[in-house]
Amino acid sequence: MAGNTMKGSPICPLLALVMLLGTAPGQEIADLYSSIESCDVTVDGDVAGCLLLLELTTSGKVIQSHTLELDGPGTWIAQWKPFSSQESSYEVCASLLRDGAPVSRRCYSFLYGGQTPIRFDVRDFHADSKGMHISILADDPTMVDVYYMLLSGSKAEYVSLDHAMPVAGGPAAPLELNYAWPLVLEKGKEYIGRVKIVELKGGQTRAFMNGFIAKDDAAITETYEDETGASATVLGNSRVPFQGSLKFQLSQNGTQLASVETKAPVLLAGDDETVEVSWNKTLDPGLYHLSILLLDKDGEVKDLEESIIEAKPLPGAANISSAEQKKSPGAGALSVAAIVLAALLMRRKAQS
Repeated sequence: MAGNTMKGSPICPLLALVMLLGTAPGQEIADLYSSIESCDVTVDGDVAGCLLLLELTTSGKVIQSHTLELDGPGTWIAQWKPFSSQESSYEVCASLLRDGAPVSRRCYSFLYGGQTPIRFDVRDFHADSKGMHISILADDPTMVDVYYMLLSGSKAEYVSLDHAMPVAGGPAAPLELNYAWPLVLEKGKEYIGRVKIVELKGGQTRAFMNGFIAKDDAAITETYEDETGASATVLGNSRVPFQGSLKFQLSQNGTQLASVETKAPVLLAGDDETVEVSWNKTLDPGLYHLSILLLDKDGEVKDLEESIIEAKPLPGAANISSAEQKKSPGAGALSVAAIVLAALLMRRKAQS
């Protein structure tokens, strides 16, 4: 009797569901978006060791699938292979699996092709070692959420959100966004920059992405030079640390007079530092040619600035000091003779 009572209790199906989903409490697919090109999935909870199964379907038929092994929570990206897509309704379903059993599932449907009203338009998008640039237009004023994603492989290393960004109506006032990566990038590593834009009023969503290889970069922004030395200001242009040097080369009439190389400070995008060098002595009057080279760690020239130094005589250099006069008897005798000659001329003038 007791067994029959338990079997008929409505608590049993609930317990079975808890046993199915409760093996990994808090594990869930929190967000899912897809287009015909790619999709992104945000997974929460203790999902290390779980599998994420992504399936792209149309008319109930699976066209493509991806399986990702998760190392923890975060946002994961899959790119669909190009195929002969037709105007149709598509659906992407994401299933979170632990030991082959589903613990969470979420689906997203979208239309491809046909006449779809566009609430906003992305005119320009580019991602590189410095960050991302996006230009957004709208026919009518609207508000958008902008998600910035930096990917390494299939996982987003970083996701940031600008909430409720206003986009003015018309092409004359696009929303220009320049987003700098907050992370330090590794030189030579492949990354992907992805932006997802969600129009708040209608929920229309669009995503763009491109890959790049992280490179260090810097440029000379300002120089100064005179008879005693020279300086150069260097600006970092990448989230890969720039480790290089500045070489100052001084020449006259094709003959190199000095070559000074000094290490530049380590720079990231937006950082600038000034490096100064001095010549061994004040340059003699004349024209000099100065080349300032910015070299990376491998000795490759990243930037070059050239200028002309016009060295002029120092003020008062033509006057002979009293100390020099004492050391020069010839100059003293010449001064005495001049005084005597002047006195004789004045005497003759007085007699006449």
